[in-house]
Amino acid sequence: MTWSEGRILERRDWAPGLFTLRVQAEIAPFEPGQFVNIGLRLEGELVFRAYSLASPPSQPLEFYVTEVQGGALTPRLCQLTPGESLLVEQHPQGFFTLRYIPDAPELWLLATGTGLGPFMSMLRSEEIWRRFGRLVLAHGVREAAQLSYRDELAELSAQHDGRLVWVPVVSRESAAGGVLHGRLTTTLTDGSLEQRAGVTLDPARSHVMLCGNPAMIHDVTALLEERGLRKHRQRKPGHISIEKYW
Repeated sequence: MTWSEGRILERRDWAPGLFTLRVQAEIAPFEPGQFVNIGLRLEGELVFRAYSLASPPSQPLEFYVTEVQGGALTPRLCQLTPGESLLVEQHPQGFFTLRYIPDAPELWLLATGTGLGPFMSMLRSEEIWRRFGRLVLAHGVREAAQLSYRDELAELSAQHDGRLVWVPVVSRESAAGGVLHGRLTTTLTDGSLEQRAGVTLDPARSHVMLCGNPAMIHDVTALLEERGLRKHRQRKPGHISIEKYW
């Protein structure tokens, strides 16, 4: 693995233990949806983990990070401030990109937690707006304070004539201010996600990208398969593409 030394340009804290780092580092060109490893030398040992890029290819690198209590790396990442350095893998990886997504009238982006990161990279780039007529982004978190990037998402929707519908979903607080209560699975089962989006999931029109914790991906995939959507593979095209975190 080849590394580049990166310098932190900016840090934004969204909620306790949830933050974004903007980093200047020289890496090979990447596609929105790909990831790189980032690392620190801690007590003489290089400790690194994979993180999706939340930035578009033309901008400084951006990483959307949640602190894992007792983790080997994230508690130290959580302490970093602008001007400090970290290591960034030079060669991006991953296939969770629009290159492998078939054209469809409607693209659904369903994320939990920091699974929002690769979708921000896509939404900040041009291809997704060129290829898909309507976009639905549902972001599931525990508390409303963890609904990151909400102002930017509203701005992106306005810039593109409302073609993006952002649906925030909170599991541990009561619904308020347009936020749905429950988990993503709840909103699919009771129909509230589609009602808010103003469009229904339909195998004839929809492709779904899932990113986040494996339990969510497993459960949502099962619900979608009950409705006639199936996993997408290059040799057997379908409707569901996934990226599991951890």
